[in-house]
Amino acid sequence: QVQLVESGGGLVQAGGSLRLSCEASRSIFDINVMGWYRQAPGKQRDFVAFITSGGTTNYADSVKGRFTISRDIAKNTVYLQMNSLKPEDTAVYYCKSVKTNSVTWGQGTQVTVSS
Repeated sequence: QVQLVESGGGLVQAGGSLRLSCEASRSIFDINVMGWYRQAPGKQRDFVAFITSGGTTNYADSVKGRFTISRDIAKNTVYLQMNSLKPEDTAVYYCKSVKTNSVTWGQGTQVTVSS
């Protein structure tokens, strides 16, 4: 079972940038999909972005053009570059991996965007 550890969250002003990292405990080359989700207080956990083992990416409409998901297979790490941040991006961001029937979540990292 892979383990995921997120990092890179913090407090940033609106318009600023952050890069989140999700480091896996083993190689990610054969993980079908790795993605980012976020959960704001009192709300459900929502999809943000994913990247497949073939390199295909997809984004929620709310982050298209501002966020970029990427991966470094040699470092077992998936990144989420977040630019032009808005207060509504404030949430706990979670990393998720899907391999066959196995789903793993990280513990989350807090992102707070001040206006």
